[in-house]
This record gives sequence, C-alpha cells and structure tokens, in this order.
Amino acid sequence: MRDYIRLTGVLFLVCAVMAASLGYTNAITHDRIQEQIVRANDEARKEVLPDADAFEILDDNTFSKIKSNGKYYFITEIYTAKAGEEVVGYAVKVVPKGYGGAIDVVVGIGTDGIIQGIKVGNNTETPGLGKNSATPKFQNQFKGKTWDNTINVIKSGTPKDNEIAALSGATVTSRAVAEGVNQALEAARELSGK
Repeated sequence: MRDYIRLTGVLFLVCAVMAASLGYTNAITHDRIQEQIVRANDEARKEVLPDADAFEILDDNTFSKIKSNGKYYFITEIYTAKAGEEVVGYAVKVVPKGYGGAIDVVVGIGTDGIIQGIKVGNNTETPGLGKNSATPKFQNQFKGKTWDNTINVIKSGTPKDNEIAALSGATVTSRAVAEGVNQALEAARELSGK
C-alpha cells in the first residue's frame, strides 16, 4: 500500500511539473504564434489579389448584415481590397469543414466577379490526400471561375466552366473547399450590389 501511495505521489509530481512547463511555454510563445497567423493571413490576401496594395477589414455592421441571413456560415472575415482609392475586389476567408476538420481558405474575388485566386491554409486533412488541396494544381482550378455559376466538383472527366476536378481520394475535402469558395463568391456578389 505504501508503494502505491508513493508511486501516486511521484506520478502527480511529474504531471504537475509537466503541466507547469507546458503552461509556461504556451505563455511565452502565444504572442509570437498570433503574429505568425496574422502574417500568414496578410500574405494569403496579397497572393489571391495581387493587384491590391491595401486591405481594409469590412466594418462590423456590414459584416453582421452579410452574416445575418444564415447562409454564409463558413465566412469568418471579409476584406475590401484596394489599389489606391479604387476597390479592386474582396478577400474572403472561409473555414469549411473537410474530412479531417476545418480548412482555412482565402478567396480573392475581383469586382467583376472573377476569382483571382484561392489560398488553402491551415488544415488537418489527410497527408497525401486532402492535404493536396494546398497545392497550386488544385487551387489554380478555381482561377477564372465567376459568381455567375455555382462551382461543382466532379470525380472524373474534364471539368466544364463551372466545375473543378476532385482530388483523388479526397472528394470530401474538394467539396468542402468548393462550398467555401461558393459562399465567398455569393458574399462578394452581395457586397458589390450585382
């Protein structure tokens, strides 16, 4: 019985030291991690809308109005992209749910309703399958698509104007990204008043 109590005490002490160490590490790295996330989001916006030289986050009232209808449940951020004083598009961040969890996607949409690019960021999709959504080959399929047609995912064949080819073995991920992009397109269209 004494050994049991002693072992329990040692285990408790080891766990307490490890928990304190993890807490300390989290405290000292939290700000740096947040800075990296902000930097990655800034770079993604610049990548998907290269003509823009500034991005302004949508004001709370307009964002709430867009989100209030309930159909834009994947959208987490919308930025107005500007070149000088002229609005050149919208950078919309969506977080659809894929096979392995949330997928961060930034969509760049010009004021003409054409996708300039998408950037798939953080995700927990399966390596070698759903993780391939972050490759240029997959992302480039969305360039040039417009808000006039819903983007559909096909498993085989040659994609038409409003279609993209699913990633092999990752149809759920492909559909999730397409759903997020479709919501971004609809929101940008609503913002532009077209």
